[in-house]
Parts: sequence; C-alpha cells; structure tokens
Amino acid sequence: MYSNDEFINIIRRRLSEARFVHSMNVANAAAELAKKYGADEEKAYTAGILHDIMKEESLDIQYEYISRNNEIMTVLERSKSQVVHQMSGAAYCRIELGIGDEEILSAIRYHTTGKRDMTLLQKIVYTADFISAERSYPDVEIMREKAHNSLEEAMLYSLKYTINDLASKAMLIHPDTLECYNSILENFMEKE
Repeated sequence: MYSNDEFINIIRRRLSEARFVHSMNVANAAAELAKKYGADEEKAYTAGILHDIMKEESLDIQYEYISRNNEIMTVLERSKSQVVHQMSGAAYCRIELGIGDEEILSAIRYHTTGKRDMTLLQKIVYTADFISAERSYPDVEIMREKAHNSLEEAMLYSLKYTINDLASKAMLIHPDTLECYNSILENFMEKE
C-alpha cells in the first residue's frame, strides 16, 4: 500500500485546491477524533485523505468504477450525484490504489450517507467531514463541540440537520441515512 505522503500527492493532483485543503482538514480532524475515541489514528488519517478522491471526477467515470467494484447503484443513488463519490471513491481506492483494508474502504464508502450500525472508524470519518477546519455552515461550532463530547451526539445532530434540510427541499433521502439515524436513536434508547 502507498504511504500517506504518497496518497497526499495523489489527491493533490486529482483535486482542486479547495477540495485538497478540505481533504487534509478531514484527515487531521479524523486523526484527532481517532486519538480521542481510541480508534486507529493512521487508518482514520488515511481514510480522511482519500474520502473525496473521486468527488470532482465525471459521473461516467465514477459509475465505471462502481461497476468494476461489482456494486449496483439504486435509482436513488443515480439521482443523487452527491452520494456517488463515496461509492466510487471506495472502488477507486480498492482498484487503483490497491487498498484492501475494509475498515478504510468502508469509512470512505459511507462518509456521506452513514449507515446502520456504523463502526467507530466510519463514525469518525463521517463526523470529521462535518467538522473540518474550513467548514462554516450554520451550527458548525455546535457540531464541533458535540463531536468532542460524543460521536453519537454529533452524528445525531448532523443527521437531523441533513434529513430536515433534504425534506424541506422535497429531496430524496438515502435509506442508509435514515437507517443510520434510527440506529443511533435506538442505541440511545437502549442506554436509557
């Protein structure tokens, strides 16, 4: 497998300056969260570097990688271009970069939608994407504070925000996102 320095050089060539900066910020946030919550910092950093590797690629090329990775896209996924890059990114990392570590690949694969019963590394990369240093959306400081108190609270907050935002615009909501939300709520209910 390549080193993280090599991965950084790869994304520097593949991404715009703004997307490159974002990817590095996510990598740093993911490593910090991994340290705090006891996950593998190196894997978190790697997944953060690579999470958006296909974000600026044409949809046709993204679809090709997804197909080569033996995944079948749903109608919803084809209609929501903003979730395609997580699928094609994991595929590209497996096919072109030779990454075989399923933890890293799945953290990339679900960093946008989330999914039911996420692993610690998946939660970390998902959350790091929301709190990266350049982010400036409303409530980002609340999200950062929650991320440093509880990954589950941070994820619940971000999922509510995402679901409400999409519903208010009458946009489709990926079932993985709804399953992620329900899964986290169920975990909270079990703890009570």
